[in-house]
Amino acid sequence: MALTNLNRTFIVAELSANHAQKKEIAVESIKAAKNAGADAIKLQTYKPNTMTLECDNQYFQITEGLWKGQNLYQLYKEAYTPWEWHEDLFNTAREEGLICFSTPFDRTAVDFLEQFNPPAYKIASFELVDIPLIRYTASKNRTMIMSTGMAKFHEIEEAVDACREVGNNDIFLLKCTSSYPAPLSELNLATIPDLKKQFNVEVGLSDHTKGIIAPIVAAALGARIIEKHFIMNKEIGGPDAAFSLDEKEFAEMVDAVRKTESVYGKVTYELTEKVKLNRIFSRSLFIVEDVKAGEVFTEENIKSIRPNYGVEPKFISDIIGKKAKKDITKGTPFTWDLI
Repeated sequence: MALTNLNRTFIVAELSANHAQKKEIAVESIKAAKNAGADAIKLQTYKPNTMTLECDNQYFQITEGLWKGQNLYQLYKEAYTPWEWHEDLFNTAREEGLICFSTPFDRTAVDFLEQFNPPAYKIASFELVDIPLIRYTASKNRTMIMSTGMAKFHEIEEAVDACREVGNNDIFLLKCTSSYPAPLSELNLATIPDLKKQFNVEVGLSDHTKGIIAPIVAAALGARIIEKHFIMNKEIGGPDAAFSLDEKEFAEMVDAVRKTESVYGKVTYELTEKVKLNRIFSRSLFIVEDVKAGEVFTEENIKSIRPNYGVEPKFISDIIGKKAKKDITKGTPFTWDLI
């Protein structure tokens, strides 16, 4: 299934670390995401030692932000989704009618995920500079969804080129602000349509803000994918809970995005049937004083008023000065046969 063929905004529930290392919570979270209106569930596929080095020196300590004071290896050990869960999670998603795919963080993860025939791969913002990984992942000829949260313009360009070099042009670029949680003032969502223009790809949003304003704005700007971290219940806790939506919040986001899509609609200058009916209340020319046969039409006896049963107001200058063919009573729509 090519995600570029979807006819509405594709809403992805990012499970990430929101399972407290309990498979039953991961399974129930997939079901909850379906209930909340998600189109897809996304996993993260890595092991702590494929992400970083088990080392305690200063290079591997987190000194700022939400995870300040933690060691990288220990953080990823707490957050990762065990690989032996994947088969059950993919199967659960399919049983629920959800698309399931994942973010691979190295080649071994790509090779592992291939057995599940995912429709897409997601490249995380921090891996967008890993051109060999992108090239290898894109070579599998699946939709490539790439977050741009940590990338400069030329790095986005290099990542897109890497996909195209292996013949894969099925690409989404997601505007992303890699701050956890991300402040609304730093999102710059105006970049979404510009990404589409600059790189000739489909676009979307990977959102790390609190709340649902950003996805609504993104949908209005033409985002074709919206990815938001999902947690079944915030009491589960975990590294990503602070910027995740629970089931109720996620459902509210889905509803708001769907309404935004409805409002956004398509480019058209055709009138809807309801508008056509209401055109009867627009303006036209009416006789506003009794007029005798042979009397001259003037600005006093013919005017532009509501409703719309007479000749269009733009013709009034062609009518003023002409004579009435017959007696006309006040309140009669003006028609050309009255001259």
